[in-house]
Amino acid sequence: MTSPARPAALKCDHGLRRQTIVETLLEDVIRGRLAPGQHLVTQTLADRFGVSHTPVREALIALAGMGVLDVLPNRGAIVRRFTATEVREICQVRRALECEAVRSACGRIDPDELAALRNELEAMVGVRSGDRPRFVLRARELDSRLHDLIAGSSGNAFLAEELGRLTLLFRAFRDAGWARDQSRNDYRRLELEAHEHLAIVDALLQGDRVGAVRAMSRHIRSGVKYWSRALPQSSASSQSNHP
Repeated sequence: MTSPARPAALKCDHGLRRQTIVETLLEDVIRGRLAPGQHLVTQTLADRFGVSHTPVREALIALAGMGVLDVLPNRGAIVRRFTATEVREICQVRRALECEAVRSACGRIDPDELAALRNELEAMVGVRSGDRPRFVLRARELDSRLHDLIAGSSGNAFLAEELGRLTLLFRAFRDAGWARDQSRNDYRRLELEAHEHLAIVDALLQGDRVGAVRAMSRHIRSGVKYWSRALPQSSASSQSNHP
């Protein structure tokens, strides 16, 4: 199974080139366009993206750090097989990090910023008609904004960096899962997630650290089955209970 060619060279600075390669290859793996066991050749990727070997190698190292690839001596990078069990394990790690971030961020975030975010989240509740794909894009934006705000307000640079390192992986599962739901006209997760986000924001507005941590934990646990849906059927194992 091959990835779609990218016709034009990436015209951006070195960091953005690497980031774009990471995001594109990650999506290819999650969507099944790159098959488990497939070898990734640096020269082929450099030609595809129109870049030198350096950002490609750096992107492969970043993906290996996320557990997406195995980088083996004398064999190069090989796509790993993701299973639903591994998705749950990734989510366990995410839950621990996100709960610590929200615990630390409670009382440190501008209330006006939280109130504005709350108003936007409320608009996502009860969506029954209109341009549903647009609401999916809006939900992604608000999800990213809330989690980035919490991580950036935690006061722990290392924690924020670790969350940032894994953010692309989390969001690739999220977006792929939502894309599968969208194809079936299933938008129930969108409204459910808005309620989960509102619970987190309300606890933060009230300065309720324990409540914010509980709401965050419930939010991550609730998303596991949807993120597991993102896996190609050949890679997904049978589902079991949430972590």
